[in-house]
Amino acid sequence: MPKKPTAKIPKSAKTAPTLEQALDQLKSLGNEATRKHNTKWGAGDNQFGVKHGDIRALAKTIGSSPELATALWETGNVDAQLLAILLFNPKVPSADEVDRLVRSVSFAHVADWLHSNVVKPHPDKDALRQKWMADDNRWAARAGWQLTAGRVAKDPDGLDLAALLNRIESEMGIADPVVQWTMNAALAEIGIHFPEHRERAITVGEKLGVFRDYPCSKGCTSPFAPIWINEMVTRRGD
Repeated sequence: MPKKPTAKIPKSAKTAPTLEQALDQLKSLGNEATRKHNTKWGAGDNQFGVKHGDIRALAKTIGSSPELATALWETGNVDAQLLAILLFNPKVPSADEVDRLVRSVSFAHVADWLHSNVVKPHPDKDALRQKWMADDNRWAARAGWQLTAGRVAKDPDGLDLAALLNRIESEMGIADPVVQWTMNAALAEIGIHFPEHRERAITVGEKLGVFRDYPCSKGCTSPFAPIWINEMVTRRGD
């Protein structure tokens, strides 16, 4: 008798693991070196220490699963949240849900993955950007300035760059360190991309001194805005 053909299961029909199964998979991938690295950069004890490449590989085996993503996120576990970010469909969370996610972050690596995979592609990102830039929540403010830095570099129409420099000059020196990081990025992007504002951007960076003494590996560009601006301008040949 001829073999009965085996039906192919479409990717969309894959069954996602349960929350417990996903956590067990993450736990099995954890290692001490990554835990130490995460801790050095501000992660707490709620982590397994999974390499980012292993998290990406696991996400590919699961596919999009907003329900599992939400459950993983609620654990507060760093690795579970990183996996959750890759399982969200950016078009699924509402603006209110994205706002809630951003405010519940506790680790900068998670904030950056959330920005790249959920916040940045979200259709309401500019309304959220404006809301967050006026917010007292440090993770919301960080996200707002991160979106602003992106707009300065790629979509500056409608931005008042002089006003942004005023805010950076008056606020960055006393801002929370997690906010300083993306506020400083906005400062650097203004200086890099807009020659008419470059001198002032460099002056503001020198005056505030934020990240002046930041440890920097050989071959990497310092995040200190005056050095960062001059290095990138030289590379661009401006």
